[in-house]
Amino acid sequence: MTSSSQRLRVLTVVGARPQFVKCAVVSRVLRQRHDEILVHTGQHYDDAMSARFFRQLEIPAPDKNLEIHGGNHGDMTGRMLIALEAAMLEVKPDVVLVYGDTNSTLAGGLAASKLGITVAHVEAGLRSFNRRMPEELNRVVTDHLSDLLFAPTAHAVELLKAEGVTKGVHNVGDVMLDSVLLAQKKARDLVPLDGLRTSLGLRAAEPYAVSTLHRAENTDDTTRLSRLLRGLASLPIAVVLPLHPRTRKIIDGDPTLAALMAPTIRAVEPLGYLEMLRLVDGADLVLTDSGGLQKEAFFLGVRCVTLRDETEWVETVRAGANALSGADTAKITELAAAALAKGRLPAGAATEFGDGAAGERIVELLS
Repeated sequence: MTSSSQRLRVLTVVGARPQFVKCAVVSRVLRQRHDEILVHTGQHYDDAMSARFFRQLEIPAPDKNLEIHGGNHGDMTGRMLIALEAAMLEVKPDVVLVYGDTNSTLAGGLAASKLGITVAHVEAGLRSFNRRMPEELNRVVTDHLSDLLFAPTAHAVELLKAEGVTKGVHNVGDVMLDSVLLAQKKARDLVPLDGLRTSLGLRAAEPYAVSTLHRAENTDDTTRLSRLLRGLASLPIAVVLPLHPRTRKIIDGDPTLAALMAPTIRAVEPLGYLEMLRLVDGADLVLTDSGGLQKEAFFLGVRCVTLRDETEWVETVRAGANALSGADTAKITELAAAALAKGRLPAGAATEFGDGAAGERIVELLS
């Protein structure tokens, strides 16, 4: 590695909304000490899914936007691999930094590894143990390609150790906790909750839940998706459902699914990061299949029902903040009622995820 007195050339690969959130934390520190070339693969590409996040999180505009989106997993990953290899040959970075578990993560790690460039993986060591999930395959392969593995918790370190991965592994804490701590005050200052409620059709002081549905395992199976929508419709409070464009297309294209959108389900367009954070901050419950939203709810003290059969964030389940419902309508109803009865989480529940300085630690280790 280059000595700490020299500036590194770091090529950072991002492509999806959760990666923008993590990148904002690390890039803020990284650019004070090193040279960063930010490459956006284009996996999330429209304003609601991409550009608005860059603005709100104050991420510098990408140095390269590959504009690769659409197609199946193999097609998308292959096109990313070709374009990222070309970018790396041009830039000649010392380190390639990848985040999370998307196709962009895998393509970035694989391209760098084949070129003999140091690979650093932020959010290493997560496992759901469901190999049917594309994200699980992406994270396992990327971890085994990486030279520096930045784990968010001690549990993630242990999972890597169980696979024989110990070299270059560091428990740095969770960069998403850094982001939530930085953005929570900004969201409260800039996004009045009363105005947000009104824009979403909620009455003043009306209790509400926030839900998201985007994973292929839930949206591509109409039977499973119908059970999930029935579960949301059964709740005694309003459910704000920002719909991923792909999920909206599936529901709108199926009259049976569309008919399950009860009046209590407020389907809205995707929200910006600050608006979504403020919405969750004021919610009574979160129901989601998103890994990132499980944690954001935890960090904000809001209980969560995860609409999956497993989670890579087992720490939230062990803490009693999160429960797994799968696509069982009755279980969704039961777990949601129990969570609403318990109310918000006690302060300080998320200590296992660090102290909000993960970005600083990552840059120190890169140096």
